[in-house]
Amino acid sequence: MIRITELRLPIDHAPEALEAEILKRLAIAPKDLMRFEVFKRSYDARKNSALTLIYTLDVSVRDEAGILKRHAHDPHVRPSPDTSYHFVIQRDHNQPAKSTLRPVVIGFGPCGIFAALLLAQMGFKPIVLERGKVVRERTQDTWGLWRKKILNPESNVQFGEGGAGTFSDGKLWSQVKDPKFYGRKVLQEFVKAGAPEEILYVSKPHIGTFRLVGMVEKIRQEIIDLGGEVRFGQKVVGFDINDHALKGLKLETGEYLAADHVVLALGHSARDTFQELFDAGVYMEAKPFSVGFRIEHPQSVIDRARLGPHAGHPLIGAADYKLVHHAKNGRSVYSFCMCPGGTVVAATSEPNRVVTNGMSQYSRNERNANAGIVVGIDPSDYPGGPLAGIDFQRELESRAYTLGGSTYEAPGQLVGDFLKGKPSTEFGSVIPSYKPGVHLTDLATSLPSYAIEAIREAIPAFEKKIKGFAMADAVLTGVETRTSSPLQIKRGPNYQSINTKGLYPAGEGAGYAGGIMSAGIDGIKVAEAIALDLTSA
Repeated sequence: MIRITELRLPIDHAPEALEAEILKRLAIAPKDLMRFEVFKRSYDARKNSALTLIYTLDVSVRDEAGILKRHAHDPHVRPSPDTSYHFVIQRDHNQPAKSTLRPVVIGFGPCGIFAALLLAQMGFKPIVLERGKVVRERTQDTWGLWRKKILNPESNVQFGEGGAGTFSDGKLWSQVKDPKFYGRKVLQEFVKAGAPEEILYVSKPHIGTFRLVGMVEKIRQEIIDLGGEVRFGQKVVGFDINDHALKGLKLETGEYLAADHVVLALGHSARDTFQELFDAGVYMEAKPFSVGFRIEHPQSVIDRARLGPHAGHPLIGAADYKLVHHAKNGRSVYSFCMCPGGTVVAATSEPNRVVTNGMSQYSRNERNANAGIVVGIDPSDYPGGPLAGIDFQRELESRAYTLGGSTYEAPGQLVGDFLKGKPSTEFGSVIPSYKPGVHLTDLATSLPSYAIEAIREAIPAFEKKIKGFAMADAVLTGVETRTSSPLQIKRGPNYQSINTKGLYPAGEGAGYAGGIMSAGIDGIKVAEAIALDLTSA
């Protein structure tokens, strides 16, 4: 097939216009076009008065070689790449494996799900250990915090089947380099599990929380049907390491599980497990992450600013944004995990701490838009070793709990008051979505002074890019601390820990991903590495 890129049409083009434009671009007659499919569709909103759709198409034609030869100098007409997934190996159970032990996956978030799924599809029958509950029970526990202010430390936004990605916007795009099209494999598995097929071609696909719940259940069942096991309420509390090689795992139940090929897909909030790994001598380093607030605006304000007369167009839906500002004090401030038409959610996993995150459903039809407005920090801001970033996060989260009234309500402030440096006393036109609730106060003491200074400078700068961003009634809710893991468990080119053979650090918690898509891709890579190691001579 032939791939055509950068084919542009007005947003309201007629359906037949796409075929006509293909014929024009390739200079062929209608009889020579056999079929075509949309590989990707995005839009250009730089001039919102004349929005255009941008297509990447895979086209089947007669005389493909001749057409490619005629367009040899056109960079936007090329042979279609092979985007199908090819297993690195398929286990032959008649052949002895390198180890008699089954591979183990710790954690059943996006990374652990795809590591386990690929291992199962290749015939290795993995054992999954998830400290939390099945996704529907976990959802009930999560609502317990949001509605009743009751936290279950082992079953919440961070812990349980599906990981933190289940309570998010369900974004399915990433900026990681993906030359082998692993991301396509992730999307195809999601479609097979019930996601809409449009995620295969829209430029910024998303699913939303409710759909993710059912999809996770279906993928879990496929793993089981292929011979894998998924065990819930199985918290790993110790690592048996001898002579720099992993021998087994100690579970909170008292069980010992012999294991020599273990995927460490913990997620970024498994702080107690990070401590266990550190105490066991597994090498790790502190790494940069970001802290800040959630900001909420009426979604209509963002739609008008970004899309102009095309606000509300069904092909585009609720508008998003991505913003960056380099402050005078040397700090970078940027928008993080923007959730159009969504809600701000309570995302703590530890008692007496407040953490915010963003979430939206597939429809993205809630009143407010929200995003993290966060400031980059690095280990020089929290010296003290590999786990110092966790201590730094905990300090800010405990402070936010106190500022919010010590009831799991979050501290909040109107943007206008924040910029003026005065406490807020009542809400304006924007009603915050965070549950259990928002306690108005002064956020100046909730973050380090350099972060407050940088955010105060960034918000007016963002107003120049999105009209209404600095509206006085917009609401800031604190604090956003779990943007990414504060540490990295170092691994080598074979994906194993650099000082612990058999341990495969993976995904967001280990410092190798950020979001559902990149975590899923990393899970695939680690599963391949284990499969190859198990079948090597």
